[in-house]
Amino acid sequence: MKSRLYSWEGLLLVTFLIIFAFNTITQPQFLTVSNQINMFQLSIEKLIVVLVMAFIIINAEIDLSVGSMMGLSACAFGWSFQHGLDPALAIVLCLAIGAAGGALNGFFVAYMGLPSLVVTLATLIGFRGLARVMVEDRGITNFPDWFDAIGQQGFIGPVPFALVCFVIMFAVAWIVLEHSGFGRKTYVIGSNRHVADFAGIHVRRHKLIIFTLAGVVSAFAGLLYAARVGAVRGDVANGFELDIITIVLLGGASIFGGSGTLVGTGLAILIVLNLRNGMSLHNVTGHLQTGVIGILLIASVLGPRLQWPRRLGAARQR
Repeated sequence: MKSRLYSWEGLLLVTFLIIFAFNTITQPQFLTVSNQINMFQLSIEKLIVVLVMAFIIINAEIDLSVGSMMGLSACAFGWSFQHGLDPALAIVLCLAIGAAGGALNGFFVAYMGLPSLVVTLATLIGFRGLARVMVEDRGITNFPDWFDAIGQQGFIGPVPFALVCFVIMFAVAWIVLEHSGFGRKTYVIGSNRHVADFAGIHVRRHKLIIFTLAGVVSAFAGLLYAARVGAVRGDVANGFELDIITIVLLGGASIFGGSGTLVGTGLAILIVLNLRNGMSLHNVTGHLQTGVIGILLIASVLGPRLQWPRRLGAARQR
């Protein structure tokens, strides 16, 4: 426990407590139940995708297409509903599109040996293009009441359905990553793929599974976004990948793979949400908020790396 407090996670915890205390002191409405729920609800779709992005980055890969897949899924639902498809079948179709898109990324990365940065940059453009083709420049609204209720009404008291899903998915992701063979394989492959090959791990299949899951989770998040907003456009979830990747890296996951925890990711989520919420309550403009998130992205990459020489020195002394 003591070693964790002196780790990157300990620094994240202190940072969160400082931001939380500052917001509490300076903004009386910060601690209200409505504000706390609203703080999570406005970013809940991103947070859901953050969970699967943690697996991808720890596995030494990257997926830039998650935001575009969210948009494609939302637009596919709107297009299907507009053309008379049963909404329940439209949801299944959107999840299938997510699985196919994720598997496409995984195939080119795992089996064709292409860099995930290049592959997912291409699919980022491709998925977004398909979404715009479906809806063009118009918005699609008037979804069924039960679908809008999923994103706009409380599911357990005032707590929305998406937030309940996030809590459950976070618990499952933590168990899988930290306490299962799948999670250990994720770390081993991210640390050294050649070692994983010699250990008998099916690296290609593992990467394919992770990318496919990323597609499905992103599609699910896109559906939740459509339900919350009650409308879809071709620019749905545009740029969401910046916040998603920032949170994972800020949580301590190395961009080179092999390290990171869901605890750190959870603390990073709290920092980003409280920071954005505090700036909004202080009437800070959206452009300045984006700049602060960009600074966090730089700090999230440099911070853990600055600890490596100290850790190496300590290891040599031991």
